[in-house]
Amino acid sequence: MAISMCKMWMHISGLSNMRICGMAIMLYILGLSYGAVELVLVSLGVGIGKTSVYRAVQSAAEKVPGMKQKNLLTGYKTKAVGADVTSVRCNGKWAQIGISADAVNGMVLSIDKLPGEDAEQLKAWLKPILDAVAADVLVTDDADGFKKVSDETGRSQQICKSHVGRNTDTLVDELSTLIMSNQDHSLEVIGVSPEQALLQAMYLRYAHARKPAKGKKHDIAYRMRNLFMDRWNLWPRLTFYRTWKDEYGHRIIDGTNNHCERSIGWWIKERYRSMRGYKREQSVLNVSRWIAFAGSCLARGPNLADLIA
Repeated sequence: MAISMCKMWMHISGLSNMRICGMAIMLYILGLSYGAVELVLVSLGVGIGKTSVYRAVQSAAEKVPGMKQKNLLTGYKTKAVGADVTSVRCNGKWAQIGISADAVNGMVLSIDKLPGEDAEQLKAWLKPILDAVAADVLVTDDADGFKKVSDETGRSQQICKSHVGRNTDTLVDELSTLIMSNQDHSLEVIGVSPEQALLQAMYLRYAHARKPAKGKKHDIAYRMRNLFMDRWNLWPRLTFYRTWKDEYGHRIIDGTNNHCERSIGWWIKERYRSMRGYKREQSVLNVSRWIAFAGSCLARGPNLADLIA
């Protein structure tokens, strides 16, 4: 489709620099590298170097509305915000990228470079976003840092049930294997048989398991205690979506953080997989923001040519 559009434009006399840049940007967004965009356009008779393609993409990306804490979509409001963190390789190092999205409809709100993932850094990133869109609920994975952000900003929290389910399944499989191997005798100390351990997921059964001494490996009994205590404490945040409704009595979130997961996959990782890494951290943000903005807009109306114009 992109090639046919280029051929159509090629028949227009006096092709302007702005139109050439628009064609280059469109091809880049569709997945071509800077060098590949140059080859395509040169083959169609348009003289442009990959450095010029790079400059066109970066320049356009800097004009993307929203996607930045300091310039969120003007007047945009949502009841629930999803947040997640991913990493991409930039100039030989890993850069932490935070993405926030409307947890109701998937609209990406911001993509930002983060200095780290501890609670204070997450709070410094998310609080202005939550305030700007007047959000009541924060939707995240089960990282402790996000729980602290929820508590300290006065927001309710929905922890992604898919994340917790996968993490629990993995841990249960690991503990089951250890229990059946009968190499760890910590359950015997608290009077629990292997059969009981596998069949009864009750925290009180393991409440008396002692924490191993400093420097010692956590044994099965103590890990079972922590597993059930954690899920017990997590339950209100894990099932929040079941009772939280909008003013019309409708559930508006589904208990997952899938909108953020999809946004990371579609708008950040999909483009990144075909690269050896970025050279500049600003390029990470520019390209990710550009593609996310284009994707969000295209899902709601204009075609790609109109959007770039």
